[in-house]
Amino acid sequence: MAVAGMFTLVSCGPSAEEQAAAEKARQDSIANAEAQMQAAQEEAERQAAEATAAAATDSAAPADAATTPENTQTSGENAQH
Repeated sequence: MAVAGMFTLVSCGPSAEEQAAAEKARQDSIANAEAQMQAAQEEAERQAAEATAAAATDSAAPADAATTPENTQTSGENAQH
């Protein structure tokens, strides 16, 4: 009776095919999560690069305007005015 009970408990567990399917589903889930994390990281890097480029463009515009010939005076020009 005890031996029959042991076989019954063992046979109630998942089959090798079910275990393989569960493992494949787990691996697919991990791969999907990693792909999403990679995509999010790439998007964050892209946004950071855009922000850096925009900041460089914004900071360059006033510097260019301040150094135009109309806005630039030398000490000699100041003395003449």
